[in-house]
Amino acid sequence: MTTEPYGQDTPPARASISRHTRLSPIWIVPFVAMLIGAWLLYDDYVSRGPQVTLIMSNAEGIEAGSTLIKTRNVEVGRVEQVGLSSDLSHIRVIARMSPDVEPMLVEDTQFWVVKPRIGREGISGLNTVLSGAYIQLQPGSSDETSNRFEVLDQPPVAPADAKGIRINLVGQLGNSLSVGDPVTYQGFTVGRVEEARFDPDTRRMRHRAFIETPYDVLVTDSTRFWPASGIDLKLDSEGVSINVESLEALLGGGVTFGVPEDVPLGQPVAEDTTFTLYEDAESARQGTFNRYLEYVLLVDDTVRGLSKGAPVEFRGVRVGTVASVPWEFSIDQRSRRSGFAIPVLIRIEPQRLGENLESLDLEAWRKRFEGWFENGLRASLKAGNLLTGALYVDLNFQRPAATQYLADSYQDRPVFPTTPAGLAQIEQKVSSLLDKLNGLEVEPVLDGLNRNLDTSQAMLEEVRALTESVRTLTDNPDTQNLPGTLNETLAELRTTLEGLSPGSTAYDELTGTLERFDALMRDLEPVAKTLSEQPNALIFDRPRGEDPQPRAPR
Repeated sequence: MTTEPYGQDTPPARASISRHTRLSPIWIVPFVAMLIGAWLLYDDYVSRGPQVTLIMSNAEGIEAGSTLIKTRNVEVGRVEQVGLSSDLSHIRVIARMSPDVEPMLVEDTQFWVVKPRIGREGISGLNTVLSGAYIQLQPGSSDETSNRFEVLDQPPVAPADAKGIRINLVGQLGNSLSVGDPVTYQGFTVGRVEEARFDPDTRRMRHRAFIETPYDVLVTDSTRFWPASGIDLKLDSEGVSINVESLEALLGGGVTFGVPEDVPLGQPVAEDTTFTLYEDAESARQGTFNRYLEYVLLVDDTVRGLSKGAPVEFRGVRVGTVASVPWEFSIDQRSRRSGFAIPVLIRIEPQRLGENLESLDLEAWRKRFEGWFENGLRASLKAGNLLTGALYVDLNFQRPAATQYLADSYQDRPVFPTTPAGLAQIEQKVSSLLDKLNGLEVEPVLDGLNRNLDTSQAMLEEVRALTESVRTLTDNPDTQNLPGTLNETLAELRTTLEGLSPGSTAYDELTGTLERFDALMRDLEPVAKTLSEQPNALIFDRPRGEDPQPRAPR
């Protein structure tokens, strides 16, 4: 056996080591796969849009992984998570948005859930019956970005960038409106109510309304707003008035506005101007007279039928309004006066008499009224409507003045002198008459009446006795037979008279007797004449006188 030197074995071993340490091309595949995976991860991270948090009060119809977010019917995001907040007060929804939507995520961007709804505008969202509810996005116009939004319960009335004007309305709780109620002008819809909330601090309703272009020019600083109830029936001291709005207002209410008569149109207003929401159209018109004089009536009569808003008239012309009935009334304050007169606050509004607002001088009007008080100007309550019994305040001059005017004040308000109303005057006259009647001596009169009554009673007893006697007489059988006996007597008399008829023997004998009697009377006439001239002619002879001398006829 032959052995080779150690140095000759070295090249083959070095070649073997070199052959086993060479990098295999197969490792390129996983390396490329890793690069592709990293690229895909990076591309997915880069291509993912922003994440937003949506706050909701109810997650009805919202499902993680399936509920879409759309704008103008284009998908721009998807809901990833739905869960309760840590305090369990609301729903917290995490949604992933598309990258191109990031410029839309600003502060005034609005979200709401689209689902079937029935409202005054009709039925909306019927396409979600099969596809399911989705979240609608309405881009805003703000420059401030945001990733947290509150989802609206109702769809917004108008887009945030819609052309028009948004105003605030403040009114009583009874004048509350709902979101979506129409804003009308003379029956034509020009806008909608966007927001309605109650302020517990001021106890008033606050509304936000949007009026679209070109009708926003109708809103000026002279505009008045009041609820449109459809049919407004008013029955007061001025009569009956009926106001009918549009059919939509009749079914769902709303608010209307306008500029009162005899008032300038005014100047346009800025965004977010606050207006008062009056109770009705009449109250809105009365709100125009914003400069006035306040007086207090201390009424001794009843104020039943007198209400806030009743007119104050001077000979049929309205010059003011009743502001409060009663006003600042308490027993302690009224104890210094006799009778506990009821204070009524009234407002004298010179603008009703055509006084220009710019040239109106209230102090001059106050001095003018003080002079009229001296001349007998007084206030009284009168019936304005017999059907409802509503009262109003009537101003008129009493000549001469019923009472002397003495300046007085009540709760830092001047007192307007008053005079009793017509009914109170009648009551006073009746009271005076009763006082006079109470002063009469009635007892002697009553004693005389008692005596007369006793006499009358005795007379009635006599009449009653006489009546009984007559009844007894009439009940007697002889009295009852008297008519028969009288008839028989009349029959015999008739028979006797028939015997004296002309041509009968008795009649001829009677006639002859009467003739003989007449002749006898003629014979006795000279004797009677002689006895009349000389009563003693039967004893003594009659003296002879001179012979009568015949006279020639004339």
